[in-house]
Amino acid sequence: MPPSPSPTRFAYLGPEGTFAEAALSRAIATPEGRRDPQPSVAAALGAVRSGDADAALVPLENSVEGSVPATMDGLADGEPLVITREVFLDVAFVLAVRPGTALADVRSVASHPHALAQTVGRLRDLLPGVTPLPTTSTAAAAAAVAAGQVDAAVCAAIAADRYGLEALFDDIADHAGAVTRFVLVQAPGPLPAPTGNDKTSLTAVVGDRTGALLELLQEFAVRGISLTRIESRPTRQRLGVYSFSLDCEGHVADPRVGEALAALHRMCDDVRFLGSYPRADGRDNRPVGDTSSDAAFADAETWLARVRAGEV
Repeated sequence: MPPSPSPTRFAYLGPEGTFAEAALSRAIATPEGRRDPQPSVAAALGAVRSGDADAALVPLENSVEGSVPATMDGLADGEPLVITREVFLDVAFVLAVRPGTALADVRSVASHPHALAQTVGRLRDLLPGVTPLPTTSTAAAAAAVAAGQVDAAVCAAIAADRYGLEALFDDIADHAGAVTRFVLVQAPGPLPAPTGNDKTSLTAVVGDRTGALLELLQEFAVRGISLTRIESRPTRQRLGVYSFSLDCEGHVADPRVGEALAALHRMCDDVRFLGSYPRADGRDNRPVGDTSSDAAFADAETWLARVRAGEV
């Protein structure tokens, strides 16, 4: 299968000035191409599904607040999409206001729920009695401040600059060093080639039966495949039926990873492949023992072929 053309039309969680825009700039070195901010994660993914964009850059998880449900659910439902790249971005927040606004003048503050959760302690100290308001993104909060709809925003410094605001306080996160993982998502097609240090993502729906999750985990354990993330989401069908979203080390082209996914396809109610792509978190995949190496799997396949051919 020929390689897919490089995407030139990008959607991202907007408006302009979000951390997603910064992550997209890191992922795509060239300034060429179209970059369209979208009002929500669902809209960004929908732009790819409709053909209005070649790829979308959306947040998947944060080191402090965990996963982004809108992205997890958006990838698990609807027309299939695959992750082709991940980007890790250090996240720092400022308390931004219109020029000339003093802290005593702030009667309302807004931001994305994840940003508010990461700054709840500082906001309580700085703005006691003020109830934070949720918005679709940190940049949307900055835009609302610029429009006079709220007094202050928790946002990135780039958003404050973009909307003509000034920072009353820098680095207001309760836990310094937060990192958000973003993923570049495209329509299914030729996958990135294995690099030897890859991740594979998928969702799997297991039946409501005793030991179902253990059976899923064993398919990875017996093949020496390490999981880097696993969490459950309700399928919204009925209580007790869950979709497990997980990342594992390795590429679907690796024999042992491919065999594990095939096993899940047999045992699970549903499996959705979400992509194999280069690992970007600065870590190396864990060493694999001799009996679980790709070479061992290839040797076993060759032996089995000889047995089936009567060449015992």
